[in-house]
Amino acid sequence: MDTARQPIVVTGANGLVGAEVCAVLSERGVPVRAVVRREGSAPRLPGVDEVVGELHDPEFAARFARGAAAVVHTVHPMGDDDLQATAVDWAASLAQAVRDAGVELFVQVSTTSVYERVADTGDVDEHAKLVDDSANLYAVTKRDTERAIGAVDGMTRVMVRPTSIFGPGETSIWNTVRPEGIREKAEDRTDDPDRTFGYVHVTDLAELIADIATGRIAPSADPEEGPVPGEVTAVNAVSGTVAYREYLGPVCEALGVDPVWEPRPAFRAELLADRARSWGWAPKVSFEESMAELLEGLASQ
Repeated sequence: MDTARQPIVVTGANGLVGAEVCAVLSERGVPVRAVVRREGSAPRLPGVDEVVGELHDPEFAARFARGAAAVVHTVHPMGDDDLQATAVDWAASLAQAVRDAGVELFVQVSTTSVYERVADTGDVDEHAKLVDDSANLYAVTKRDTERAIGAVDGMTRVMVRPTSIFGPGETSIWNTVRPEGIREKAEDRTDDPDRTFGYVHVTDLAELIADIATGRIAPSADPEEGPVPGEVTAVNAVSGTVAYREYLGPVCEALGVDPVWEPRPAFRAELLADRARSWGWAPKVSFEESMAELLEGLASQ
């Protein structure tokens, strides 16, 4: 892939993941088309060109995708049920426009929430069962978004499935949004202390996405070695797992509230990312470093 001339498109470039992917690509000297809805909200970095418009407009998608080496789709409408209901159609329309524009690689940022994870579920890898329709709206929407993109033949599609993403920022779920809920609502600080909590730092996630998008991870007929050309390949992005108490306890202490430990049936096995590691991914940010960054941010508020 000649990324010296072909740009990488990043949708949701002003979000936690999208902005970090832009930063990694910029640092590598890869040109980026940063797609945002609000003018002036894309990262201001060398080689990053802002493109403003609505993703659900196929003509707009065709314009920003034309001539690109890959499209990285990070957008998910959080917290708005109406938007979530349309997320699947948006993604399918975008994938079709990208394919029709001649782009060979589509990278979807999904989530490990697409996997069924209950009390008797064993370790979860890319072969694990996906949630059924009784799961929460977020998981079902992400599952259906993957399926819609997977149905768009004619290009390589990679479903990157991160677990809980650490990293500073107003939209960061685990550094900002969830702590705000924990501070205000007892139900947000009530949980099983021993349930599995998977984590990945946004910088490590962005490195994996950038490696896929730029072709540093070579395609392969074997999904354990790389994305399968012309097919759909899932890859988990999980740096490690701890017991949920290791997250909730320190956050509650920093906020001056008490956690409510409520033992209940819960997923206690491992979230595995052996495939990503076999592709060469080596996450660098530890859980301890991620938590130190989070707690420092809470202390400065």
